[in-house]
Amino acid sequence: MRHRTILPALAAIAGLTLSACSLGEAPGTEAKRGSLADKGTLDGVSLSVGGKEFTEQLVLCELTAKALESVGATVKRSCGISGTSSVRAAQQSGDIDMYWEYTGTGWVTHLKQTTPIPDARKQYDAVAKQDLEKNGVRWLDPAPANNTYAIATTKEKGDELGIRTISDYAKLVQTSPDKATFCGAAEFFGREDGWPGVEKAYGFTLDRSAKAELALGAVPNSIDKSNPCNFGEIFATDGRIESLGLTVLTDDKQFFTPYNPSLTVRKQVAEANPKLADIIAPISQALDDTTLRKLSAGVDVEGLTAEQVADKWLREKGFIS
Repeated sequence: MRHRTILPALAAIAGLTLSACSLGEAPGTEAKRGSLADKGTLDGVSLSVGGKEFTEQLVLCELTAKALESVGATVKRSCGISGTSSVRAAQQSGDIDMYWEYTGTGWVTHLKQTTPIPDARKQYDAVAKQDLEKNGVRWLDPAPANNTYAIATTKEKGDELGIRTISDYAKLVQTSPDKATFCGAAEFFGREDGWPGVEKAYGFTLDRSAKAELALGAVPNSIDKSNPCNFGEIFATDGRIESLGLTVLTDDKQFFTPYNPSLTVRKQVAEANPKLADIIAPISQALDDTTLRKLSAGVDVEGLTAEQVADKWLREKGFIS
């Protein structure tokens, strides 16, 4: 009888102890050490990770935070900051230490360069050098993925109108502007490497009444439904291109600059934590176009959270265990 009484009591005490440990754990401690820990540790280091508001950035923000936690860092998340200028301002002010930026965005938006460099490696080298010198931002090794801007339509609409390239679309604007309706987000309509640059490079002007400004996440579905637009902006690595059966128009004048993602880090933080680049490098190398589409589709198509998608992929790759 004594044993029967004591054992349940001990089990209850153990359960309470385990629960207390679980409740007391810092966020992210479930990301145990995997192969990234072979690259170095960040035990005792506190870091802040940010990102923009669209799906790919939300996933990249979580990937980075979980990766850093797996090697011992304490990480504050600021995922989902609205707008490129806002997330860069947060980095410059020290509110965040790092976020994933795109080489084309760094070159055109942050460095105010008007002539993109078509060669992806040369574009990266140029933006990395100038951003470090002018703004104290270090660009870690870029991913092979190219998340450049693109213009898309449905396969059916493209076949119906005979549109395969952006030059074809420019002709449609001239001949049938009512069929050339276009959806885009506010940032795309305002950036020189976005809509204004496209109109200039391809020699057309679409009437304001034929354009619809939408939330970025709503554009692909609007294209798919041809409501309120037949064409729209899209990122080349968007997971919904395949799931919705969209067709990306060929950029036959090669207007859109390369947009390879790279983790950008405040210079002081990078210098204080030299192992950071080695830890992130395997993740960056694994992020090709197909992988980014798959990760984004996990959120936009399968309905998972960015945190779930990031955790699953990091474990599948063995980066965390």
